Amino acid sequence: MDVTSCPVCKSEQVHFALKARDYTVSHEFFEIWECNHCSLRFTRNVPSYEKIGRYYESEDYISHSNTRRGLVNTLYHRVRNHTLSLKYNLILSATGLKQGNHLDIGAGTGAFVQYMNRKGWQSQGIEPDAKARQVALSDHNTVILPAELLPSLPVASFDAISLWHVLEHVHGLQLYLKHIKKLLKPSGKLFIAVPNYTSYDGLKYKENWAAYDVPRHLYHFSPGAMKYLLDVSGLRLIRMEPMWFDSFYISFLSEKYARGHAPLIKGFLAGAVSNMKAFVQKERCSSLIYVARN
Repeated sequence: MDVTSCPVCKSEQVHFALKARDYTVSHEFFEIWECNHCSLRFTRNVPSYEKIGRYYESEDYISHSNTRRGLVNTLYHRVRNHTLSLKYNLILSATGLKQGNHLDIGAGTGAFVQYMNRKGWQSQGIEPDAKARQVALSDHNTVILPAELLPSLPVASFDAISLWHVLEHVHGLQLYLKHIKKLLKPSGKLFIAVPNYTSYDGLKYKENWAAYDVPRHLYHFSPGAMKYLLDVSGLRLIRMEPMWFDSFYISFLSEKYARGHAPLIKGFLAGAVSNMKAFVQKERCSSLIYVARN
């Protein structure tokens, strides 16, 4: 993926923004470039779809391993049940349904699929990582489908499709979104959560900002870039919601990357300041959920 033009708007007016390190697996450095037109940032020279799998092979990659090792991952698990409830309530509010058909793409170890099924929804999950699917089965007794089965799902069959911190990982961004659009019922809603590099913590930590997560994150969204992407994909943004806990999680990790350890107080304060700024201006939140429809 050695692109020389913007993956979203195709503009050739792009420039080098910063160089970030893969702190999780390889410790390699990757360049991040920015589009002058739509403000998308993207990682240059990332491995191909066939080769990127090894960059996910770490016990510290929490969405695939369910690890509780270390302070940050312990805190993540303490708030996860609450965030599952928040996501569920958002889907109910946006769809107006108490039950329906739901697809969770990038389901990881299956926690949200299990949660939705317990609430009476017919929920399925898609996940490319075989180890994560195995953990879903052993930890949650939940069968998660491999990614290659996504094209075989019936069109216009889902009331809600969620991608919680998934879209930034996807090769072939626009084609992927257009296919997902086909899977939605005419009244269906799409829920996309992605980090926001224009947040306070994104600007504070710069190349050490944990949500860059190169090379696993191929794209780095601003609210403007996401709105542009939804528009060119034939989707209409109807709602945008902050993810308040993400600022703390990302700030803790960013402190660890910047300093070699994770000062609890400094990470908490950075996350709190980020949320205070986002409380005044929602588009400054560390991560945002974009709710869209056909």
